[in-house]
Amino acid sequence: MRQVPMRYVLPELSPRRTKLEIPGWAGDRSPRANGAHEQIWHCTPFTEGAQYGIEIFYPFEKELKVHMRDGKLEIEHDFGPPPEEGVEWPPFRTFGNDFFTYQVLLDINPGEGYALRTEPHPRFYSDTTGNCPIAVPALIRNWWPMLFFMVFKSPGEGQTHIFRPGEPMAQILVIPETAEFELVIMSPEEQADRELRSRRIHAARSGVTADTVWTSATNTVFDGTYRHMARAAKARAAKTPE
Repeated sequence: MRQVPMRYVLPELSPRRTKLEIPGWAGDRSPRANGAHEQIWHCTPFTEGAQYGIEIFYPFEKELKVHMRDGKLEIEHDFGPPPEEGVEWPPFRTFGNDFFTYQVLLDINPGEGYALRTEPHPRFYSDTTGNCPIAVPALIRNWWPMLFFMVFKSPGEGQTHIFRPGEPMAQILVIPETAEFELVIMSPEEQADRELRSRRIHAARSGVTADTVWTSATNTVFDGTYRHMARAAKARAAKTPE
């Protein structure tokens, strides 16, 4: 397993591999059973995607609120004195009116050939309050020695984004430094092969997932096909020698 070294000024940032909080931002512990309310963690592609990166947490003791009032961006917080000499203060500040920044002072070395990509924390997609911070995507190359600040999108008129102590505020992905791919049309042979696989999966669904089919409280039918196949693919990969 490849290691990714890091250093940071505030220990409360607590960078770690992103985890699903259940109960919490990822939903309740509702079972996959008839009549249950569907949860975002019931979706395997989401749970795998949500846990793919590094989450960082709001590191201060007092709650911070960012408002948009009458077209003006306002940051509500009393940060007090800077934690050490030479640090720009306050750490949150407006960036025009449509964005604001946080002086994160976080150094993660993705390694040769890799880069860091900032993005909203996965809890943004499950949030129903409209208060979740929205980190703006950015690509930081491996030769840059420190992520000095992150940019966040301002809330809409009359809305408030809230940073609470100990809550995750953004996610960082370690990805290939260059997206070296080109979109092309599949060859007829590849199209035929994937269409055949698609039809085989559809035909086998009832047999593969017969014991896990359930209907949610909103009358949505779940059969777990992708979840079963993902588990089988992982098991096969673990048995295949390199």
